[in-house]
Amino acid sequence: WEGYVTIEISNTSPLPAKIYANEGIAQLLFIEGSEVCERSYADKAGKYQAQKGITLAKM
Repeated sequence: WEGYVTIEISNTSPLPAKIYANEGIAQLLFIEGSEVCERSYADKAGKYQAQKGITLAKM
């Protein structure tokens, strides 16, 4: 996969939620496999492959 990661967050609570600058809200881990994958995200023509900037959800 290559491109930019866009994360959508939602407050499903009736209470307001405050998010402060430079405060972490998520953690993203990339794990390197020991073998080459049989079929990559690019091979599947993934809908988010090589996106530029913010991309809305593609259902």
